[in-house]
Amino acid sequence: MTNFIPIFPLGIVVYPGEQLNLHIFEPRYRQLIRECIDQKKTFGIPTIINQKMGELGTLVRVTEISKTYDNGEMDIRTEGQQVFRILETVKEIPDKLYSGAIVTYPHNSQGMGKRELMQRVVSGIRELHRLLQVEKDFRKPDDHLNSYDVAHHAGMSLEEEYELLGLMHELQRQEYLKRHLAKVLPVIAEMEHLKEKVKLNGHFKNLSSLDLDL
Repeated sequence: MTNFIPIFPLGIVVYPGEQLNLHIFEPRYRQLIRECIDQKKTFGIPTIINQKMGELGTLVRVTEISKTYDNGEMDIRTEGQQVFRILETVKEIPDKLYSGAIVTYPHNSQGMGKRELMQRVVSGIRELHRLLQVEKDFRKPDDHLNSYDVAHHAGMSLEEEYELLGLMHELQRQEYLKRHLAKVLPVIAEMEHLKEKVKLNGHFKNLSSLDLDL
């Protein structure tokens, strides 16, 4: 299926099911959001990487206007719906300040994948957070989490998050996260080890001599 959607390109990746808060200040996007609210329409957020708009993005809907300012700016809450692929960008639309795109929606398997694998991914992310001394609340029981719920918490770059957006099977996404964590965790652990060594530098050390036959 293909259709036309208004687009709001941003330098972020939005995943289906994600709750995203936005501050809307540009006139073109204030117009876009107002129309989406009045007409109960969705809009697309394609990802910008290195000043270029990618062909993938996520359709989102406005769930709430949190605040409206005197100058017309808005704080809104949105929710990611489904991944789209841009077929053609429409830069100029009659009587509109914003741009749009003709998109298609690739089939996306959003099942639970492998629960044992997902639990390993969640455990890896919790270990990452422990090493980094950060706290995150996934707002779901562990056995209800999927790859989209935890992807932003896995320490990936924007490019890596975008690669994951292009994977259309839950098991693929879980495997991607597992490989990423297997690569990142040893590096972070070694950094923590080095940090502890640096802290000890300059302090008196209680070291036992080695029993060497000299």
